Amino acid sequence: MLLNENINGTHSWLIEYINRCKSGEIIIGYELMQELDVLLRHFNNPEITVDFTDAHKRIKFIETKCKHFEAPFAGKPFILMLFQKAFIEAIYIFKIYDEEVGRLIRLYQDVLYLVSRKNGKTPLISAMCLAEFFCGPMGLRILCSSNDYEQADLMFQAINSMREESPGLEKVTRKNIKGVFFGNPKKPKKNGKFSYKNKGTIRKISAKTGAKEGRNIGVGAVDEVHEMKDDTSVMPIRQALSTQDEPLFFELTTEGVVNDGYLDNRLKEARQVLDGELERPRWLIWLHTQDNEQEIWQNEKSWHKSNPGLGVIKKWSFMRKMIEEAKNSKSKRVFVLSKDFNIKQNNAAAWLTPEDIENLETFDIEEFRNCFAIGGVDLSKTGDFCSARALLMKPGSDKKYFLQHYFIPEAKLNTLNREEERKYREWVRQGLITLSDGNENDFRHVTAWFVKLFKEYGIRFYKVGYDKWSAVYWRKEMEEYGFDTQKVDQNWGSMSEPMKLLEVDLKSNKVVYNNHPIDRLCLENTAMNVNTKEEIMPIKIQGKDDKKIDGAVTKMICYRVYIDNKIEFLELVKRTA
Repeated sequence: MLLNENINGTHSWLIEYINRCKSGEIIIGYELMQELDVLLRHFNNPEITVDFTDAHKRIKFIETKCKHFEAPFAGKPFILMLFQKAFIEAIYIFKIYDEEVGRLIRLYQDVLYLVSRKNGKTPLISAMCLAEFFCGPMGLRILCSSNDYEQADLMFQAINSMREESPGLEKVTRKNIKGVFFGNPKKPKKNGKFSYKNKGTIRKISAKTGAKEGRNIGVGAVDEVHEMKDDTSVMPIRQALSTQDEPLFFELTTEGVVNDGYLDNRLKEARQVLDGELERPRWLIWLHTQDNEQEIWQNEKSWHKSNPGLGVIKKWSFMRKMIEEAKNSKSKRVFVLSKDFNIKQNNAAAWLTPEDIENLETFDIEEFRNCFAIGGVDLSKTGDFCSARALLMKPGSDKKYFLQHYFIPEAKLNTLNREEERKYREWVRQGLITLSDGNENDFRHVTAWFVKLFKEYGIRFYKVGYDKWSAVYWRKEMEEYGFDTQKVDQNWGSMSEPMKLLEVDLKSNKVVYNNHPIDRLCLENTAMNVNTKEEIMPIKIQGKDDKKIDGAVTKMICYRVYIDNKIEFLELVKRTA
């Protein structure tokens, strides 16, 4: 049954939104519907007073005073969509009597706002903070925060840009490196809210800065909380709100890839509240989420559940492009599902399928006699394999051919279970692994393998990539033999691009590794660690900490050297034709 959208002569955007969601005209997820059902009950609760004054004052302020500052909407009035107006109403219209304060105050003090990227969450909360600055009480202090200073600055700059776009707002305020303040030195006012006597401020801090400037604030807004590992940067802000009669604390975010982080715990509590298992009456939980992953691939209309601005703020063409890319790239799939659809992803997700890894094509080393190669090594003294590798290519082809060899200390074999030891000793017998005496790998064997390829087959190494770990003396030895080396750090910036290119090449059967059993094993054991910048790194699959991935890592090291020196290397490949 639909409710009357007019209450005492005032139109309710929240009720209109609820009615259109209930009728199916607007598609939302189950979790948001749970919250809307809670809000519906408030209208019939005798202990809750419904007052539209504060909400509509702020909606009017945003639509008449705030303007967009980024393309493609730069300079245009900030006209709120229905879901945004409903969200603002949900925060402000419900009042309860507080015995301690002695008057009616706002019911909701904490707001969790989860919505997919590019749906205007930062501009919306920024506009609400600016509206609160002007429409709220005198002396109101507002704090913008995030996990890093750059992200916190995005919200602050959004607030300030809207202020600057409005001549009426700019002439009664000022900005400096510390923040935004009331009072304009060019047109000073002696008294009133817009004078220097109003000590209200808008500032920014990050998790790294701490919350020293956050004491006695009235509004706190924390952006992208999915990046936070714990609540160390959030709790000081929440505590700084404790002196206020009507504090307002915003947490706005998309889903993320940080396991067991702050957002995971926060959403766990939020869902307990929505399910009636936990009581948090002052917490507004507004989650734009999908009901399951399957509907994303099967029904475009379901995308509205996590993307309420789709078709107005966010483009359909962008979403369709992301979906197509996600079908062909595991790293893109993780990022798209978490960022565009709020489906939680493990940040150590499996990287390849068995079909990606399988390649039965083989080649004879004689095919590459007197050719140029790129080398790669992953060195370890004790725990893991040492892996050495040569990347070779043929003129006019983008296939990558790999020669490889592995090294392990003799003592390590004695620590393996019977089945593992049998397998490793068979690989030693086959000449796939070289043993070092004692407990440590002898890196001279690694150098000897590269020298052997040169002396016996004339394979000349353009560059040999290495990780800095345990490599100081080995690098000197290699350079004494005339090899040119290149350091490849195993970090996000260095490993992400080669790992992605290797994935694409594996999927398209452009990686030929002679069906090497240890290479195949290393690829099967490799997962990808994803960060918030959509960068990836190799990591061992969860629960397989004792398994080896060194062979996959050396492929990526070779790819890093190849990417950095592609033009020069391919020119050398042509000369050997």
